[in-house]
Amino acid sequence: MKYLAAVVVCGIVFSGAFAGDVEVAGMKSVTPKGWKEEAPSNSMRLTQFKLPKAEGDPEDAELAVFYFKGGSGGVEANLERQVKKFKPAAGEDKVEAKTEKIKVGKIDATFQDVQGTFLSKFPPFAPNAKITEKEKYRQLYVIFTTEQGDYYMTLLGPAKTIEKHKKDFQEFLTNFK
Repeated sequence: MKYLAAVVVCGIVFSGAFAGDVEVAGMKSVTPKGWKEEAPSNSMRLTQFKLPKAEGDPEDAELAVFYFKGGSGGVEANLERQVKKFKPAAGEDKVEAKTEKIKVGKIDATFQDVQGTFLSKFPPFAPNAKITEKEKYRQLYVIFTTEQGDYYMTLLGPAKTIEKHKKDFQEFLTNFK
């Protein structure tokens, strides 16, 4: 009986370990189960999550949420910057990028879907940083502006993994209240 009680208590304590509230612009949404919250890797990130890889993909995806109080160059400049992080997939002449208008909660936002070979750079802003090419990558990027500043969400990873999580990501965005 003590063992059963310990299992129940552990289940209750850890049931939310992989899902959590995210707050942006005074709104909250709950992340889907399976998204593992991590400590932000730098001070520009409000939060970040690892999303489990799809079968056959080399690594997990990452969702990073950014906030810039003073903005960071406007929507179009940011969309262009995201596309420049990619080069065309093998056999293609340009990076595949689609943009549409959506809502994050009740706030108008821009949603961008970019696919191709990701040019992974570390550190990301260093002009002479080493670039590692990651083929068959995809990024879902969301940007919206509020009176308090600009918010950006970047879901990046292998294409199959991003496809696996795309519906949950879209629901996560819609569910902000």
